[in-house]
Amino acid sequence: MPKNLLEQLREVTVVVADTGDIQAIEKFKPQDATTNPSLITTAAQMPEYEDIVDQTLIKAKKDAGSQATQAQVVSLAFDRLAVSFGLKILQIIPGRVSTEVDARLSYNTDATVAKARDLIAQYKAAGIAKERVLIKIAATWEGIKAAEILEKEGIHCNLTLLFGLHQAIACAEAGITLISPFVGRILDWYKKDTGRDSYPSAEDPGVLSVTKIYNYYKKFGYITEVMGASFRNIGEITELAGCDLLTISPGLLTELQNTVAELPRKLDPAKVAGLSIEKISVDKATFDKMHAGDRMASDKLAEGIDSFTKALITLEQLLAERLARLESEMVAAG
Repeated sequence: MPKNLLEQLREVTVVVADTGDIQAIEKFKPQDATTNPSLITTAAQMPEYEDIVDQTLIKAKKDAGSQATQAQVVSLAFDRLAVSFGLKILQIIPGRVSTEVDARLSYNTDATVAKARDLIAQYKAAGIAKERVLIKIAATWEGIKAAEILEKEGIHCNLTLLFGLHQAIACAEAGITLISPFVGRILDWYKKDTGRDSYPSAEDPGVLSVTKIYNYYKKFGYITEVMGASFRNIGEITELAGCDLLTISPGLLTELQNTVAELPRKLDPAKVAGLSIEKISVDKATFDKMHAGDRMASDKLAEGIDSFTKALITLEQLLAERLARLESEMVAAG
């Protein structure tokens, strides 16, 4: 019986679920799972996850103490909610879950390190080894430096909002465990910038960017894993078959599962040796210069941090409203 695209993809690439929806993770049984503020905010508003939100709020209220303000309780619950979802996800998957540091700390190395240590401590308190958690950090220079410190402590990191080769090289040189270059968001930028409606999958700017990063890493023997992310269609995914990992939304996982066709491997370390690639060393001055010279990467990194920040503010408001309802229910119940 012919295999579907998802089955074939799993033979050459680790498939990761890009969702905070636990039911979707149960359905597709990925090796790993990754979330971000937007996904957690969406999941937190779904009726089936009210219990996770409520339990997190109730425990935060108890731990904050009777004198704590509503804002203090919400702040504590907010810090814990991503871990609460992560713990549920880890009950389902055999591998790692990615949990993101507050995007508002993206340009603060010390605050990012402190927040990452706190997240790992929360997982440890729940009996989860740090090897099963990837701390997601935006790939600013400050974020990369924070991840470098964390990696030396044995805390593994996933550098996200990555759009340019300079970000990827800096991550590899810092010994980061994994990077998540964004495919679809790169395509979005080029479509808007050029006025084109579409690109053939093999010419998709996001696909070309991830291919370039993958080949660079394999050419020079970096151990950092490449996980393509943010896909707009299955053509982008099939063009990156063979990438170390791909994190895919439930909708596109369904489409891959429902499509029967041949899936040739496109990315392969064995094919990289003969490529002529210039090695670049990236210090802060080089990073800043390359970043300033890459309009797409500059635009999308700033936009991504802004988008995640707005999602976090929405989540804080949602938690405040839910806490107020819970407190009213407690008073009514006597």
